[in-house]
Amino acid sequence: MTQYWLMKSEPDEYGWDDLVAEKEGTWDGVKNSQASNNMKEMKVGDQVFFYHSRQGLEIVGIMEVSEEHFPDPFDDTGRWVAVKVKPVRKLDKTVTLKAMKQNPKLSDLQIIRQSRLSVAAVTKAQWDEILAMAG
Repeated sequence: MTQYWLMKSEPDEYGWDDLVAEKEGTWDGVKNSQASNNMKEMKVGDQVFFYHSRQGLEIVGIMEVSEEHFPDPFDDTGRWVAVKVKPVRKLDKTVTLKAMKQNPKLSDLQIIRQSRLSVAAVTKAQWDEILAMAG
């Protein structure tokens, strides 16, 4: 069964266009226990919103998990994990954090309740509502 997620990245460090250019990216560098645990739950085929943090504060596209968790290649401790993702499509219209906060159907969205969480679960209902907002 497909699960849904949201992953944040600063666009000046690794943005949507970088992922599209690579065709498949390694999502690494996550150093938060809850975010890392979320990545350990991801399965191949799960759908993921790509969210530009710091600059933009908006969902810009959809990715798909292409490889389940493995040790983060840049972590010498062996504690943290990475996953691989592929771009699916850019959204017709970005969905801003402000718009999500104003939508009562998204009041329980994990990134609204825990703003510093970089990898968050999204329910199917939340996923559908965000897609509707994107046009």
